[in-house]
Order: sequence, then structure tokens, then C-alpha cells
Amino acid sequence: MSIPLLIYSLSTQNQRVDGFEVSPGDEQPKIYTTDELPTAVEMDEIIWACYRQIFSEHQLLRSTKEIFLESQLRFNQIKVKDFIKGLLLSKNFHELNYYTNNNYRFVELCIQRVLGRDVYNEKEKMAFAIIIAEKGLEAFFDLLLNSNEYSNNFNDSIVPYQRRRVIAQRSKGEQPFNLKTPRRNQYINTPTNFTNSIKTPSVSKFRPQEQIPRSGDPALFMNMLK
Repeated sequence: MSIPLLIYSLSTQNQRVDGFEVSPGDEQPKIYTTDELPTAVEMDEIIWACYRQIFSEHQLLRSTKEIFLESQLRFNQIKVKDFIKGLLLSKNFHELNYYTNNNYRFVELCIQRVLGRDVYNEKEKMAFAIIIAEKGLEAFFDLLLNSNEYSNNFNDSIVPYQRRRVIAQRSKGEQPFNLKTPRRNQYINTPTNFTNSIKTPSVSKFRPQEQIPRSGDPALFMNMLK
């Protein structure tokens, strides 16, 4: 018997921050959609927006292109939603995102890029991580793409975009979801980088014996110039 999706509360500190969709202006994201018959140039922009949203700008490589899926979308054989699912199921997406993260970080990444918001809490991460472990990635993607949240905001024809601000964006200038580095750890997430947090030894001029300049070493000449 399969385990159903765990129930989790829809709570987050970001619920107090206005979403992009209710604050029109310079920050309003551009909506890419096939609702109106797009031109060839507009279709190029739609496809680019899909890649940028799902892979992020850090991963926009020639190798990540899915030519067959692009062709199907251009000739209206599939919808934008199907194209998004194809990118999520692609080998490149798995190699760049799934295999380089644990399930909890992968869930967070996918919710940000597919649903356009941050995760509500740790319980939501755990609920979807269980789905991945038990039913696999495609079942997880189907839950996101077939959810009411996705349908109400993007339906079949709109490229997902970041709908919700995060509090840190106002105070610290945090980058949007699709500009973040896909692989992060506790040291990168902290204000002080791990390498900078290591204390310098009290004897700063200490050198291992094998690194001490010997007779004829150019380093001795460089020391004379200081």
C-alpha cells in the first residue's frame, strides 16, 4: 500500500510579503504564454524562458537543449506544461540537479522553479521527499504539475515564474530562485563563508619545512626586494 502525501500546514514567513502578481510595476515578471498564437521570435523567447526557469541561468548550456521537445512545442504538438515536464525528466536536469543534491534540497529547488514560490516549511520538504523515495521522480513532478496551485497560476500555456517574493530580497538583495546556485550547503547559506570562518594561527609566518626556501631558491631573491 502506497503512502499518501503527508498533510502539512501552509505556513511560511513569506506569507506576509506581497507577491509579484499583486504589485504591478518594474518588478512585475514578464509573462510568457502561448495563449495567443506566438510568432517565431516570440516562441524562441518562450522556449528560452522555460530553460531559464527550470535549469536556472547557471545551467544554460548547449548540452541542456532538448531539440525534440522544442520542435513539438513549436508545432503545437505539446503544451508549455508538457515541455516543462520534459525538461524535468531530462537526463541533463537529473545530472545537474538531482544527483548533486539530497532529496530535501531537490524538493525545495523544484517547488521554487515549478510552482514559483519557496517551500512552506520542513514538513512540506519531508512530505515530497517521501514521495520521491517511494514513487520516484516522475510521480513527484506529476504532483507539482497537476496540482491546483499550478493550474490556477500557470495552466497549460504559461511558463512558470517566481510568484512570491522572499523577505530576504528586500533586506539583503537576495537573487530570484532561478538565479541561485543549484548546489548550496550550510556554509554558503551563512553570512560568513566557511573559509573565512577558520581562525588564522597565532604564528602567521610559520611554514612547513618542505616549503622553506633553500639556497638558490628564487623566493630568497624576492624576499630581498620587500
